[in-house]
Amino acid sequence: MKIVVGITGGIAAYKAVSVVRAFVLAGHSVQVIATDAALRFVGKPTLEAISRNPVYSELYEGVAEVRHVALGQAADLIVIAPATANFIAQLAGGFAPDLLGNTILASRAPIVIAPAMHTEMWQNAATQANVAILRERGVTIVGPESGQLTGTDSGPGRMSEPGDIVSAALEVSAVARDLAGRRILVTAGGTREPLDPVRFIGNRSSGKQGVALALAAAARGASVTLIGTNIEVDVPAGIRSLHTSTTAELAAAVTAAASDVDVIIMAAAVADYRPETVADSKIKKESQGDTLTLTLVKNPDILHDLSASKRFDQVVIGFAAETETEPVALLELARAKIARKGCDFLVVNSVGWTTGFATEGNDVRIISSTGDIVGEASGSKRAVADRILDVLL
Repeated sequence: MKIVVGITGGIAAYKAVSVVRAFVLAGHSVQVIATDAALRFVGKPTLEAISRNPVYSELYEGVAEVRHVALGQAADLIVIAPATANFIAQLAGGFAPDLLGNTILASRAPIVIAPAMHTEMWQNAATQANVAILRERGVTIVGPESGQLTGTDSGPGRMSEPGDIVSAALEVSAVARDLAGRRILVTAGGTREPLDPVRFIGNRSSGKQGVALALAAAARGASVTLIGTNIEVDVPAGIRSLHTSTTAELAAAVTAAASDVDVIIMAAAVADYRPETVADSKIKKESQGDTLTLTLVKNPDILHDLSASKRFDQVVIGFAAETETEPVALLELARAKIARKGCDFLVVNSVGWTTGFATEGNDVRIISSTGDIVGEASGSKRAVADRILDVLL
């Protein structure tokens, strides 16, 4: 495994030598990236001797090989030990002022950080907020421990021991690649059915949960195709994506891609009906009077059709967004839907004016084809995505 060990400028940088050594002795290829501040605490010769590789620190070296991108792209795992308060803030903000920051932004590998700082810095509201952001993004935080710090200080902020950091990192890596070799198709967003060149019938889905699923699956080693329909969030780099708008377009794209994948996750919110006719020009209220009557016809049932035609070795996961808030009634709606659709799993959540759609979090239950609850998740949409993938495995 190719591991990048980032070292930032804290007194605990001397412990990073033991972290690097443990990875090397375990048979991994280790590339050390040290900040300028880190090299004030531990020298390049020591790190190069232990890692058996050159140590990089300069952003503008190795430009011809695009090193600031290549190191991150090649990494299977990134471990930052120690991670200072300043570095944690930089990572949370997405800043890349140095080689280490660029490497992280250019990588899709799992990230593990081991914070090390004085107690007051660790407990500062800004640091705690930054750590919470990183956890929501899937970054693993190891420590810090409580104990003797620099000088006479004692308290939480001491970097975890090298062995604990290495063990935690290798465990994360084992989980992070558990979808390696799998091909997953994810749909996201909400379909729109045009009334005329100006207006449409649609829904409030932003695509955030579907994109989170695509990102989580890719981070765990899967080859991911994302078919988006009017999504309102950026698609992560490195994920193959297609754009559709109407239910018919989505159905055609999914059908074309379905035969080449192992798993289909239908997270998109699909319109059940579409206008029977679409006007060639804008419908004017002056010509319609006080009322406008629309005739709607049923759209294709994409989830049902996929479930009915899937290969024996494929898994199809559907979604059910319901306005029912009573848990028992919500579960009964989900059981009735999975019986009609025939998919392998169904993710059900309650939506409303301020919940579910276009929000940062979600609260779901996952049921199997037998109607049994096989998983529950609540929190950020990335955390919910990982829980869905856990159930899939």
